[in-house]
Amino acid sequence: MLTPAELVGLIEAVAKGDQAAFERLYAATRAKLYGVVLRILRRQDLAEEVIQETYVKIWNSAGQFNAALSSPITWMASIARNRAIDIVRKKSEASIEEEPQAMEVAAETADPLARREMTEELKRLLECIGRLEPDRQRLVLLAYYNGWSREQLAEKFSAPVNTVKTWLRRSMLDIRECLGL
Repeated sequence: MLTPAELVGLIEAVAKGDQAAFERLYAATRAKLYGVVLRILRRQDLAEEVIQETYVKIWNSAGQFNAALSSPITWMASIARNRAIDIVRKKSEASIEEEPQAMEVAAETADPLARREMTEELKRLLECIGRLEPDRQRLVLLAYYNGWSREQLAEKFSAPVNTVKTWLRRSMLDIRECLGL
């Protein structure tokens, strides 16, 4: 994997239309982004489609990337994650209501390969999430890792939507404080 500084340089080159830089960026980040998308969608065919759309968006939006706001991999992963969540929310062929256990798998166990490749930033984030009480950990992971809506969370946790919003907000504030943000 390239360093964050090298990724920033590649994104800057991509913003100028450098196809070779785009190919290097793709080669260096595809596996990571594909893993993010696959964990959300649980279908290879959909994940591959989302990855294609993600890199088209990265190519078209590279000029909007701001290294002061996020790391390159975080920026790219959020593009991929948001597109995957859009697919889940549309309830394409497999509905969350029909297969709720499939959407909860990622929230309960970490992939051993993913653990090995964790960055220090991710380790710190997971440590901060680990400090939350178990129900709040699950809530945060289902919301931000699996893409569940507040309505789905409210149903899952047998609580009003506004209560779920409050829990999420407080949990995120606790995580930000833990991270020193």
